[in-house]
Amino acid sequence: MAIQAHLAELERKHRILEGELHDALRHLSTDDLRIVELKRRKLMLKDEIERLKLSTAETLH
Repeated sequence: MAIQAHLAELERKHRILEGELHDALRHLSTDDLRIVELKRRKLMLKDEIERLKLSTAETLH
């Protein structure tokens, strides 16, 4: 179950970053570098989530 807890935490962080990115994009004064950084971090989390899901699925089969 530790993997499921880790996966849930990663998904929570991904949702938080998605909200931050949405807020940053709504404000025209947001620095472009900030937006790029948020997108990069969000993508890294998404990739880690997918890797974890794949490894979990492979272990079950």
